[in-house]
Amino acid sequence: MNAYLHAFGAGLPERIVSNAELAERVGCTAEWIESVSGIRERRWADEKTTVVDLGARAAGDCLSRAGIAASDVGLLILASGSAPPGIPAPGAALAAQLGLQTAPVLDLPMASAGGLFGLALASRLAEQYGNVLVVAAEKMSAIIQAHPLDQNTAILFGDGAGAALVSSHSGPRQILHSVLHSDGQFRDDLRYDGASALKMNGLAVILQASRKLPGVIQEVLQQVSIPAAEVGTFLVHQANQNLLVRVAKALGVPAERVFSNIARYGNTSSASLLIAAAEWERQSPGPGPVVFAAFGAGLHWGALVSR
Repeated sequence: MNAYLHAFGAGLPERIVSNAELAERVGCTAEWIESVSGIRERRWADEKTTVVDLGARAAGDCLSRAGIAASDVGLLILASGSAPPGIPAPGAALAAQLGLQTAPVLDLPMASAGGLFGLALASRLAEQYGNVLVVAAEKMSAIIQAHPLDQNTAILFGDGAGAALVSSHSGPRQILHSVLHSDGQFRDDLRYDGASALKMNGLAVILQASRKLPGVIQEVLQQVSIPAAEVGTFLVHQANQNLLVRVAKALGVPAERVFSNIARYGNTSSASLLIAAAEWERQSPGPGPVVFAAFGAGLHWGALVSR
């Protein structure tokens, strides 16, 4: 069956948290933060704004750009690794806020890779549900600020939401193939239990990502016989600018082909891929294949190619 990418959207808080502000709180310099991450600033939501609120902004932006009403959505997928635990999961509240009536909802409690997994699932479910709205929303600042700030994690994360409309109806870009992987052996390298502070083995995570992201991108491209050199843009989870440069080098492509907006938004976990896609789309991208890829806690990683 055929599935198509129709539009993307983004929803970001207004408050900008600069490196200078964080550096003072965690005992380092603004220059050091940028050197190790590529981040200059990030957005943090206020206390009243929820993951669902951010998701609704991104969803509304996406539907507006796609030119369809919420009533035309056949399935909603919400990915979030930072939503508060509880029953029901936040997808139900987002569906109600959007006015989706009886459309089914699928929640993906995944950090970092959730947006990519949502796109891949949507491409397979679009045949049955028609228009599938994928939303990835994160409020990482709530997790970061729930405990004394840790220099290794507080400097990285921001809040925001991204959205994509995947449909069985013909659209601007056809989804050609996707590949998903998971490996629970390394689940303790990046974890959050809702009670204690976020734990991250930064060196282990970056080494895993540096290997697995180029590998899965090559894997998905081989499935459709497209060389990396022919890909116009690589939209990759915005985890760390140094990682994005490593991915480009491993693929043998110019660094500028790997889209980057991490300097302005930081690492927004599962939302980052779709926020990046929304910005890329607004820049009037040219023709050619586009690869989406993400890596995150679990470990989960994957890639998707469209043309």
